Amino acid sequence: EEAVFLRKKITLVRAFSLLIGSMVGSGIFISPKGVLKNSGSVGFSLVVWFACGLLSMFGALCYAELGTRITKSGGHYIYILETLGPLPSFLFLWAEFFAIRPANSAVVSLAFGRYMLEPFFAPCAAPVPAVKLVSLLGYYMVLTLNSWSVTWSARLQTALSVIKLLALALIIVPGMILLAQGHTENFQDAFDRQSLVLDKLPLAFYAGMFAYSGWFQASFVREELIRPERNIPLAVIVSVITVIVGYMLTNVSYYTVLGTQDVLASPAVAVSFVQRAFKSLISVVPVLVALSCFGTLNGGIFTFSRTLFVASREGQWPPLFSMIHIRRHTPLPAVMLMFPLVTAMVCIGDIYHLMNFFSFSRWLFIGLATLGLIVHRHRHPELHSPFKVPLFIPVSFTIICLFTVAMSFYSDPVNISIGCTTVLSGFPVYYLIIHRQTSSRCRSPFYYLTHKLQLLLEVVQQEIKTY
Repeated sequence: EEAVFLRKKITLVRAFSLLIGSMVGSGIFISPKGVLKNSGSVGFSLVVWFACGLLSMFGALCYAELGTRITKSGGHYIYILETLGPLPSFLFLWAEFFAIRPANSAVVSLAFGRYMLEPFFAPCAAPVPAVKLVSLLGYYMVLTLNSWSVTWSARLQTALSVIKLLALALIIVPGMILLAQGHTENFQDAFDRQSLVLDKLPLAFYAGMFAYSGWFQASFVREELIRPERNIPLAVIVSVITVIVGYMLTNVSYYTVLGTQDVLASPAVAVSFVQRAFKSLISVVPVLVALSCFGTLNGGIFTFSRTLFVASREGQWPPLFSMIHIRRHTPLPAVMLMFPLVTAMVCIGDIYHLMNFFSFSRWLFIGLATLGLIVHRHRHPELHSPFKVPLFIPVSFTIICLFTVAMSFYSDPVNISIGCTTVLSGFPVYYLIIHRQTSSRCRSPFYYLTHKLQLLLEVVQQEIKTY
């Protein structure tokens, strides 16, 4: 009875909530250990945290300009496709689907499960099978919600963003009080150069950037944003500044209360912090952290489903995944596709190995996307953009991303080689299937299967263009 398409339901407040909710997740409660371990000291770890925040701001500003120049949803994928061509965009899609996104979702899911169970087993660690079971239940709940309603998943994201900021405040306030009372002993000799190992710094940056990752999420839902030319830059700038300030104060609070040895020894830093700072909230803060991770899961599923949706629409993914549920107006097939891989990674994965595994591919393609901004400016000087950043920002961000990716081969050659192999494995798939299908305009070999699934899932192609 009405046209089937993705409605514009993302307001400025929801865009801000999406960014905050995606950035403030498991990272700030997991990554302090990884940053400290690979930077060597309190002082250098704080420098890494600030540098990661500044780098995230540079990247976010680049993506804000790309979001005003390129009017389609899809984030990294569509920016690489429109600026560098179909091959690198398909390699990104391949790596994102088989490595980056499932590993990222598995990391956040495992953090959700660990923090949700921590109060019930403290002071002992929660059993690993129980953590994985609760992690999967949380992931499936978010999957179901995103399949059911865009509005309700956006409302949940807004509510959980408030909870995330409350969780950070509960960590920051007691630390700042102790610091004001003169408890600075954990910051003595903060810049100990003897413990600094330069070839481990890329891993410290990966851990820090993982905590900030999410600043690019608004670009994935560009077609569903109200007034995107205004709201993307505004939401990006305000949210990234908010998170930088929050993360710096949170880390100072961690070190004030715990010290370096306790941070390195803790499997869940926020829980250890609460045990030391105020035991009356020992059962409250872990639940707040778990809800924070839940919000990050929700934001990740919400945005990545749009990447699969757009890639399918562009002919680089099976056509079923560019279809929308006829009543719910959600990209149901694209939302559901990730569930087998995430399930497998949660069952077999370890948080820190997964983090290094997907970080290589993610930052390689983010660097290529901002390189694409430079290329797009050169090719289309006549194109008016309502938001434009100085050229040194995309140039410096691209160089830092690609340099960090190159350096990581020395830091963690095994996991990085696996990530590199995953990217390169997309070459034969592209030339044997995607390139051949595009050039010959032949019907997909999965046409009849797609038709049957379309009837089963009650989904159809988008009926009007929103870009």
